[in-house]
Amino acid sequence: MAEYKIKDIEILTGIKAHTWRIWEKRYEILIPERTDTQIRTYTDAELSFLLNISLLNKSGYKISKIAKLSKKEIADLVWNIKVSTSLDNSGEKLILALINLDERSFRDTLNELIEAVGLEETFSNHLIPFLDRIGVMWLIGTITPAQEHFISNLIRQKVIAEIDKLPIPAASEPPIMLFLPEHEWHELGLLYYQFLLRGKGIHTVYLGQSLPYESTLDCIKRLNPKVILTSWLTSVDDDFMIKYFEQLKKDSGNIPIYAGGAQVNMKKDLIDGLITEIKHAKDLNTLF
Repeated sequence: MAEYKIKDIEILTGIKAHTWRIWEKRYEILIPERTDTQIRTYTDAELSFLLNISLLNKSGYKISKIAKLSKKEIADLVWNIKVSTSLDNSGEKLILALINLDERSFRDTLNELIEAVGLEETFSNHLIPFLDRIGVMWLIGTITPAQEHFISNLIRQKVIAEIDKLPIPAASEPPIMLFLPEHEWHELGLLYYQFLLRGKGIHTVYLGQSLPYESTLDCIKRLNPKVILTSWLTSVDDDFMIKYFEQLKKDSGNIPIYAGGAQVNMKKDLIDGLITEIKHAKDLNTLF
């Protein structure tokens, strides 16, 4: 069972720690356990309860009214909100689905978002902030690998399904070749690149996760792509990244290399001149 601090609650609910302290004191919303050094700690069940309160508050319910409700009344109101189509509450809905491993709730929320605004806006304005929050939860150890894999795979399935709805562009010109290097398995960003490019009718060849370097070179020779596109999220040694892109630039015959992801962003100064950084997925709309 995870243990959350007040700062974790602030990040996950989007409500300031100072506000939660006032609510606890004034309305006795929840009286958390404290460590020997008087640090508040919260359980999974308490986090879920506070997420429900956050969801109600952001839906227009005043905290003074929420404080008078029973847990069942809170649950009933939250259920009504969860089955509504309000986009403003999507972050809380997704986090609750993660905590509870609730596939149906996650799928329904995602489908509502995509139906309302399309996958591009859903990914940029809803899923990326959600994934950032998951990243924080992962770093502080408050979600398990199973929970992270559960949600990542649900998102992956949905993005692939949306890509499959798009027509395959005619191979009238050399493709953009998309792949992840041999050490990299985090595919969501690259899949989203594929969706955006396919949506623009651009010829792409998607090679997926953990492509061995020799196979990468073989595909470059076979495809003669106009651009090589990759993404790096997994932490690697600085020298490894520099040498990888130096070698790829040399072996590919100076085909333009575009790269995104957290590692590229953090180490962009080290690989300046070797790649063109994709700072945001929307950059693809102007780059290609």
